[in-house]
Amino acid sequence: MTADAPRTPAQNTTTLYRNARVFTAAADEADRWADAFAVAGDTIVWVGRAGEEPPAADATVDLEGRLVLPGFTDAHTHVLMMGAALGQVYLTEARDLHDIRSLLLAAREADPSATVLRGRGWLFDAVPGGAPTAAMIDEAIADIPVYLDANDYHSCWVNTVALAELGITRDTPDPIGGEIVRDASGEPTGMLLETAATQYAWAQRDEATTDADRDEQVQRTLDAYLATGVTGVVDMAMDEFGLAALQRAQERHGGELPLRVAVHWLVTNTGDDARNLAQVEHAARLAAAPATPWLRVVGIKLILDGVIDACTAAMRHPYADGSNADPIWPLERLAPVVRAADAAGLQIAQHAIGDYASQIALDALEQAVAANGDRPRRHRIEHLEYAAPGTAERMASLGVTASMQPVHSDPAIFDNWMAMLGDDRVERAFPWPEYEEAGALLAFSTDSPTAPHQALANMYVASTRASALEPAIAAVQPQHALPLQNAVAHATRDAAASVGDGEWRGRIAEGCAADFVVLDTDVFAEDPRALLRAEIVRTVVAGRVRFER
Repeated sequence: MTADAPRTPAQNTTTLYRNARVFTAAADEADRWADAFAVAGDTIVWVGRAGEEPPAADATVDLEGRLVLPGFTDAHTHVLMMGAALGQVYLTEARDLHDIRSLLLAAREADPSATVLRGRGWLFDAVPGGAPTAAMIDEAIADIPVYLDANDYHSCWVNTVALAELGITRDTPDPIGGEIVRDASGEPTGMLLETAATQYAWAQRDEATTDADRDEQVQRTLDAYLATGVTGVVDMAMDEFGLAALQRAQERHGGELPLRVAVHWLVTNTGDDARNLAQVEHAARLAAAPATPWLRVVGIKLILDGVIDACTAAMRHPYADGSNADPIWPLERLAPVVRAADAAGLQIAQHAIGDYASQIALDALEQAVAANGDRPRRHRIEHLEYAAPGTAERMASLGVTASMQPVHSDPAIFDNWMAMLGDDRVERAFPWPEYEEAGALLAFSTDSPTAPHQALANMYVASTRASALEPAIAAVQPQHALPLQNAVAHATRDAAASVGDGEWRGRIAEGCAADFVVLDTDVFAEDPRALLRAEIVRTVVAGRVRFER
């Protein structure tokens, strides 16, 4: 590239970007490609093709034929958790217990003064029988607490010292929506499922984490996203700790953030309607408080069920082993919360992985619409890993967004998922074309740190159904892959629209925010694996260069 883009453009300064291959993400295919665009201050003011007369510009940047995309929006992520995970022992590549122990031992040897060891990303099929125990960790590390979050972050595997630190004994009751796994004699095994992980292991983590730690985690996440072309994120489990950390980051950055952050406040099922509704009221107050274009509370998050890998997702029909799981939010507890949040104008995001969970999510939304009448709303269902036929059409009729994560279908981590269902349901895993055909808004994201945060790797899985983690692995259910143009549009235009921002960002179009990325490779013109080697050359947010390689 020749000439430098202005890093802090004045509002009346216009920069022309020319000699580019620009994917605009326009809904109309005829408008999907351009060759040049102009930015005034923080806004795109002109988009054109070769031969068209550009506006007068104060500066010109020759992009030398490089590909330009709208900035990616990770429409479902966890900012603090991602930042923490980037500093923990990464276990997803471990293929068996020996690998897991070796990685833990290496981390312990690298920091012998550590008083706790935290890891993340282990897979159920890397553990004998898919049943982790504290004793398995104890054989490697028994002198300090060890906390290992599963790849889906719905389970935490701990050692004996950690069980003691948490005060978990045979007499400790299971929390609502969770389980302390026990052996035949009733003793805890070291496995904490769903809310047992959050109310014990994660609560301990939060207590042990300082504000300085959280500040570092936020900055680590912001830097990592900008380096991979992400210009906006939607946090899907916000709490007091996270919001305060983001507010401090905004202050450190002069009243703004280097990328745009919208958050959903986590509302947990206490088993008591009054306490549940009080959480909604608190979220509504936060959403009504003064906000900035960089940080705002937009809605609530409800976790209706668990995950298929641990057989904790709520299904209409049993798993291969004959078991099933109850929803964390049964409809009688869920409906009042959804109705109140809808009435308050909050966006409702419901985690629903199993088909029974997505059924009750839509039941609750239909009840809210009936109670509150016609009003602007754009609610969402998160994940939809297995949803019954007809779900996409039902969502489209209600205007509900399908928020899905291509990287969760990566074949390298998919064997256990398929084994848990064990029947023809696996052929309908992550059927993204169904949502397109039904006319439902489809927004792509990564759910980091449950999966890698890199946007281009996400697009590789979306457009091939092959593995970004282990490219030698063959594609699984390639009939559900999408054309790359569609995949990128779902991760840019539609991801921005999923939080109500579709009119002003997510596209390279006149009047939209100047949020865009420049790649070193034209991934549309090459083999799909180009997505795995392509690099982001420049990330621009609001007209300012936020990352440059």
